[in-house]
Amino acid sequence: MALIRWEPVSELNTIQNEMNRLFNNFFDQPAQSGRGNGTARRWLPAMDLVETGERYLLRADLPGLSDGDVNIQLEDNVLTVSGERKAERQEQQEGYYRLERAFGSFSRSLTLPDGVNADAIEAHFDRGVLEISIPKPEQKKPRTVQINLSASSDARTIDSGDAESNSHEQVAALA
Repeated sequence: MALIRWEPVSELNTIQNEMNRLFNNFFDQPAQSGRGNGTARRWLPAMDLVETGERYLLRADLPGLSDGDVNIQLEDNVLTVSGERKAERQEQQEGYYRLERAFGSFSRSLTLPDGVNADAIEAHFDRGVLEISIPKPEQKKPRTVQINLSASSDARTIDSGDAESNSHEQVAALA
């Protein structure tokens, strides 16, 4: 009898894959079309978001669409990509055929970090792939304030830095 090593991480991956399959099947069920005589699949294009050193890069697969079929909108730090893929219907009198390609309207939204320059966002559409380049916001640098202390008998003085008066105010500083 051979012993098989148990790997709990592998088991967790299996459970996660099964849960993903369950939810994908549940939410991707064909919905009744408006005519009531068939089903239509909901279309949600795949998107990738990649972070580079200077920017975020959003890629969306939009096969069969042209750049005029896609809308990109930025409002309150929410980038929304929307559009519609029209159905190509064929009239067929005899036989059986199957329609598996999904069509219809779609909308995907992505919340951007605060401080993104909306004017610097660029979008390119080539061969069914939409690529949106979003520059990262500049990191706020902490402001440094220098305090000059001079020693005196029982109190420390803080130079006010006022050029109009040559006097120094004496302020009791906590040591």
